[in-house]
Amino acid sequence: EVQLVETGGGLVQAGGSLRLSCATTEPTFEHYEIGWFRQAPGKEREGVACVNPTDDMTYYSDSLKGRFTISSDSAKNTVYLQMNNLEPEDTAVYYCGAMLSLHCLRVDLVDYWGKGTLVTVSS
Repeated sequence: EVQLVETGGGLVQAGGSLRLSCATTEPTFEHYEIGWFRQAPGKEREGVACVNPTDDMTYYSDSLKGRFTISSDSAKNTVYLQMNNLEPEDTAVYYCGAMLSLHCLRVDLVDYWGKGTLVTVSS
């Protein structure tokens, strides 16, 4: 069974930083692409960044590249999302997703979801 547990959300002021963590199991880490997605109030879920933990290939949404950095730690079976210079528009529930597809930013191709963690950016 694939399990994904997100932590690290919270309230931060605009311009601040947060690091989200997605903890999973070793089999998931070895066989799935793992990505971060977000869903803002009233909007559709969108892909943020994703990584292949076995070769560390990373992919980013064009609009977020530069402020957000995804990374993985094989010793902890954990994927991180470092978010810098946060803006109120980044307020959303952030979800971790695992997928077998190489198109790892596509919401419709995610096979498993975590429960999400809320990030609120105040102005």
